[in-house]
Amino acid sequence: MDSVTELEQRCADAWPALVDEPLGQWRLRAADGFTGRANSALTTGDPGVPVPAALERVITFAAAHAIKPAAHVVVGSASESAVAGAGWRVDHDHPGGASSYVLTGALSEFACPKSEGVAVLPLPSPEWWNLTAQDNPTAAQRHVLGSGHVVGFGEVRREGVVVAAVRGAVVGDLLHIARLAVVESARRTGAARALMGALAAWGLERGATRCALQVAEHNEPALRLYASLGCVEHHQYRYWVPA
Repeated sequence: MDSVTELEQRCADAWPALVDEPLGQWRLRAADGFTGRANSALTTGDPGVPVPAALERVITFAAAHAIKPAAHVVVGSASESAVAGAGWRVDHDHPGGASSYVLTGALSEFACPKSEGVAVLPLPSPEWWNLTAQDNPTAAQRHVLGSGHVVGFGEVRREGVVVAAVRGAVVGDLLHIARLAVVESARRTGAARALMGALAAWGLERGATRCALQVAEHNEPALRLYASLGCVEHHQYRYWVPA
């Protein structure tokens, strides 16, 4: 099993920000405000300078890229203690929730052949964009969701309409799964499970053996789905901001 630092770094590689600058082992990320993960400093490892000085760099970087200064901090880590000691606080006002779970699982546990209407495509369709982002995605959305070395865009079509979508990105032997969305009329009909099974099979074909998912703590339907697929908690992280 990856260490927390290794897994967080792989997830960051799979979710490319528009700007990603190293600060020692930290990563300063910006993407015009699209998602907390792509617009926060990943604080795993040693920043190479005292943490208060590193956090000042986070604030300066955020101002230069017109985003809110934020730190992505693993719960219970040495970084969390240091960030708290520098006077920062948990961002309870974060739109997606301050805290998230990182789940991992074996793809072989839920991979299945594609059923009718289910596909994993090399390019996102307009309907895929509409369901996972918006009709006319911004440059930041296109970069974060649309770029990567090995990326697949899963969708479920019923009567010609996309009713479920998901993004998968392979980094080494890890399939990073994100942006799962199902229209309300198709929920609890097996669409999400069929889509996840097809994406897992797609990842296995490309050398991945396991998956990682980052899920907001309040997203109980998603947590129940992933638990039923054999995914378990690896660790948690929270967003911190200047007090």
